[in-house]
This record gives sequence, C-alpha cells and structure tokens, in this order.
Amino acid sequence: MNNPKELLERNFPTAVQDARNAAKPSLYAGADSSYDLAFADPEFLLNPDLRPVRMQLELLKPEMVQREEGIKSTIVMFGSARILPADEARSRLADAEALPDGSEREVAVRQARRHVDMSHYYEEARKFATLVTTHSAQLQTPIYVVTGGGPGIMEAGNRGAFEVGGKSIGLNIVLPHEQEPNPYITPRLCFQFHYFALRKMHFLMRSVALVCFPGGFGTLDELFEALTLMQTGKCRKRPVLLFGREFWTKLINIDHLVDTGMISPGDVHLFRYVETAEEAWETLQQVYGLGRPDEDSACGW
Repeated sequence: MNNPKELLERNFPTAVQDARNAAKPSLYAGADSSYDLAFADPEFLLNPDLRPVRMQLELLKPEMVQREEGIKSTIVMFGSARILPADEARSRLADAEALPDGSEREVAVRQARRHVDMSHYYEEARKFATLVTTHSAQLQTPIYVVTGGGPGIMEAGNRGAFEVGGKSIGLNIVLPHEQEPNPYITPRLCFQFHYFALRKMHFLMRSVALVCFPGGFGTLDELFEALTLMQTGKCRKRPVLLFGREFWTKLINIDHLVDTGMISPGDVHLFRYVETAEEAWETLQQVYGLGRPDEDSACGW
C-alpha cells in the first residue's frame, strides 16, 4: 500500500453522500415508487408504524445538540403564555380607557387592568432569568434557562437571558393553532417537538430547579407531572419554586389534599413559595451552597 493514510479512510460513503447520489434522476422515481432511501423518504418516516423511530429521533436530536453546546444544568421556567410585559399591558389599559363609555369599555378596562396586575410576573420572570444567567456564568458548570419557547412567561425567561448576553433554550411544540418561538431564544437551542411526553423529558433531564409562575392547564400539567415524579421517586428531588403565594393558594387547596389523605403531610415540602426574583435566586443559592456571586466561580454542581 503506497499511502498508509488510506488505512484510516472511511470504508463506506456517508449517509449524506448517498442521499445526494440517490437524489439523481432515476427510472424508478415517482409517486408510486418505493425506490427512495428509507431515511430520506418523508412519507415512509411519517407512517404510523414509524412512531417509535420518530420518538427516538425526537429524544435524540435535542440531546445531541445540547451536549455539543455544553448544556449540563438548566433551570426550567413554566408559566402562562398570556401574561404581558408591563409596558404592553399599560398600553392596552390606556387604549381601553379611551373607548366611549358603555358596557364594551367596562369589559375592556376590566380585562386590561387584569393584564396590568399580572404583568409584574413577566417582569419578575425576566429579572430572575437575568440573575440566573449573570451569576451562574461564574460557575464551573453554568446554568441555562429553559422555557417552552412561546410568549408570556416563556418569552420573559428567554428575554432575561438574552439581555445579558447569555444563551437560553426553547422547547416549542407543534399546536393546532399557530405558535412561533419568541425572538429571544438562542437559535442553536430552539427546538420543536411533536410529542408532549418527550418535551417534558427534556425539561427535566438537565434541570436543577423548576420555577413556576401563574399559568393555566399547560403550566399545571407540567408542574404536577414534575411533583408526581419526585413524590414517587421516579426522578431526583430538586427545588420547585412557585411564584406568587396568593395565586397558588387560591388555585390549589393543598391543606385539603393533606386533610383528606390524598397526599402525605411531607409532600408539602416538595415545593415552596417565592415572591420576587431575588428571593428565588437566594433560595437556590442556599439549597446548592452557592456563595456570593464573586465566590461562585469556585463552586460546581
């Protein structure tokens, strides 16, 4: 053999090379043909019998990308897609108050005031993501914010990281109604899911904490799934912070669940309430033994 380097060359063409070669015109190309390479045939991959393969791919793609990007620890931020930034909420209130007197104005003003009241959660979520991104950048293993990638609290989380030059993750999902990712997600870390179950797995796989802001069915689904996994020992326990004691205690009567024996008294310690971004970050510092920001570089997870 004239060139020893040939010993290290590939034995076979890559899948990319073969896919390009297979794309050339063929006598058997056409709607009724089965001649396409299996991995380059969308109709075949979308067949109902290929669901197990699609699930595997949906688990594998975000895993590979996050590993390549060095994402090892995350904080998950859940919350409503309907909560507005404070400036937008105030603008809607001004528009509503400018309407002519009447029942339509009363309804519009009432709704707009509700948006203003809830908008402080957007600002706290934004501030919290900024604190996480700024302080954890000094850690041996930085922590990255991960959200569902949509508007509202999700946008606030990605925005807070973006505004201080940090990376953040968005796990979007295809829904019957149109949903675009918010503009603050790191493009390389913006994913789209078909399966809710696999999206939930990726929320938890790297998380060191979950932070839940007020939300509806989706937020409750994600919160209770995580609490159930921790309660039953199917995943390790981690801090679960609920922003806004008043909201959560009105929504869920935890004492009633304990009194009726539906949960154990100790289950109430699976989560804790916080009111501000600073309180939430200080709580995580205490749980994980993190010191002041200038000392955090000596700490790992």
